[in-house]
Amino acid sequence: MTPLEVAVSVLVAAGVFFVFVGAVGLIRLPDVYTRAHASSKADTLGAGFALAAVMLSFGFSSQAVKTAVLLIFVYVSSPTAAHAISRAAYRSGVEPWTAGDGDGGEEG
Repeated sequence: MTPLEVAVSVLVAAGVFFVFVGAVGLIRLPDVYTRAHASSKADTLGAGFALAAVMLSFGFSSQAVKTAVLLIFVYVSSPTAAHAISRAAYRSGVEPWTAGDGDGGEEG
């Protein structure tokens, strides 16, 4: 394997890892606020690493520039969407989960 192929493989593996962590967070976390946080952060990183791998595999070309623009769009839109979802939940009266709600495994 060439160093370029190794770098692309590492970036893809990192992207898959972060998307998997985001999916687990989406399933395991107790309320909309923590789920939005986990999915926003992890999926943004996962998509960032995957798009960086695509940019490396394209080399210096117009496709790499288009991928860079897509990467910037993902970095701006994903956290903004998570914020909008959380804000809508807050305005709708959704209460945040607290340690006393019983799902955390803590006594009290």
